[in-house]
Amino acid sequence: MPEPPLRADARRNRARILAAAAEVFDKHGTSASTEEVARCAGVAVGTVFRHFPTKADLLAAIMKELQGRLATQAETLAAGGDPTALLTFFAEVVERAASARTVVHLLAAGGTDVGVDRQVAGLGEALDALLARAREAGTVRAEVQLDEVIALLTAACHGALAAGWAPDLRHRTVARLLDGLRP
Repeated sequence: MPEPPLRADARRNRARILAAAAEVFDKHGTSASTEEVARCAGVAVGTVFRHFPTKADLLAAIMKELQGRLATQAETLAAGGDPTALLTFFAEVVERAASARTVVHLLAAGGTDVGVDRQVAGLGEALDALLARAREAGTVRAEVQLDEVIALLTAACHGALAAGWAPDLRHRTVARLLDGLRP
């Protein structure tokens, strides 16, 4: 039996908790507590636990919400017709991976594999639309295939999750990858 839809105030609380949790985990790393998340979200800790009974549930929800936001962003970019949208989106996904580093590591430590390859592959349809537009406009090479874009994006996201990848290295690496896609 499906769960009943959340009331408007419960949806707002859930959204505030997810936003606060992403910020708290990014700032405090693995030492972040549920109490800190509740404080940052402006809700009682019981409200956090009502929505997310365990820390793993909260972490998984952060990743699911991020995946949804990225898919929506890709669809919006694809509909917008910007011929450079694929390149912009590629760089944005890598930055989002870097900002989710702590969440991914906490999930992995708890035995949950986020599966960066599955996360990126889940963006395939939107990436395909962005790639088609970029090919038509000549902003990427005509022979570039979707599986290549997915493989490069997956590799860049894995790199962004590595502790040693400082922002400067990440930006330079993404720039080199994107240069390789251009004609």
